[in-house]
Amino acid sequence: MKQILFWGTRGSLPVAQTADDVRQKIVAALTVANGKTFRNAAALNEFVDQLPFATRGTFGGNSSCVEIVTNSPEHIICDMGSGARPLGQSKIATYGAPNPQTYHIFISHLHWDHLMGFPFFTPMYIPGNRIIIHGCHAHIEDAFRLQMSAPCFPVDYSQAGARIEFDIMTPGETKYIAGLNVTPKLQLHGGDSYGYRFDSIEHSVVYSTDSEHKLDSLSEREGFIKFFAKADLVIFDAMYSLAEAVSVKADWGHSSNMVGVELCQEARAKRLALFHHEPMHDDKQLSRLLGETRRLEEITRAGHGPLDVFSAYDGLIVTL
Repeated sequence: MKQILFWGTRGSLPVAQTADDVRQKIVAALTVANGKTFRNAAALNEFVDQLPFATRGTFGGNSSCVEIVTNSPEHIICDMGSGARPLGQSKIATYGAPNPQTYHIFISHLHWDHLMGFPFFTPMYIPGNRIIIHGCHAHIEDAFRLQMSAPCFPVDYSQAGARIEFDIMTPGETKYIAGLNVTPKLQLHGGDSYGYRFDSIEHSVVYSTDSEHKLDSLSEREGFIKFFAKADLVIFDAMYSLAEAVSVKADWGHSSNMVGVELCQEARAKRLALFHHEPMHDDKQLSRLLGETRRLEEITRAGHGPLDVFSAYDGLIVTL
């Protein structure tokens, strides 16, 4: 494994920046720039780079889609949220058509925000491509066909040009796929969801979204600590703050930033990516949540080595 590309990082449904959101960013940037002069574009870009992320950028609005880049010619993707659309466009731009490619898609669960990008995933319409959809739900193929049936979508599943296959995996059993050992794990979520651990000789990455953690259950806690053990990166469902997760949104099937830190510290993981962002949280709120998470990690570190905590955003590239 070489890199992780985040194509969609929102939870529940895609969101978009409003005109007022953009206006606030412009006002904030101009306020900081007041009285400054910039001799050229390079100086201006340097100034922008120094602005807070919530001012100069955005965490984005596409729902869950993450790519794992390896040395294999085959492509590895986690979930088909709306981020699958720009991912597919990127693949077509890179490889063109016809130029047959193989795509391995690992599905956490069958809720729509994790499937909705598939009808817009251009490689599925190109003859010669091979798409293998991996998951642990027995009716996964039915779910893919249903969302592309009338009246839900104008293009029927049968019109796919690629060869589409389904691989039903068993939780806890490791499979060797495209050069990686892949192990799925059952997670607490409505209708069940599954996390995936990807192991190569050099690195380990865990994709664990749409999972609620009941840490008062010792067996569950120990199970996830083992699942995350010494991972180079854990992509974690941190949809809520701890206060939300234990109060009004308890039993909603998601977790918090604080629980992510606690589990990753005990598992001796190296990096934690906060993921599956609450759609109602704007860039300022997500930046504030990240700051709070990093402060928590510092004061609870104890004998653990430092855990690198960051917040995933659409377009982020992480090098392992």
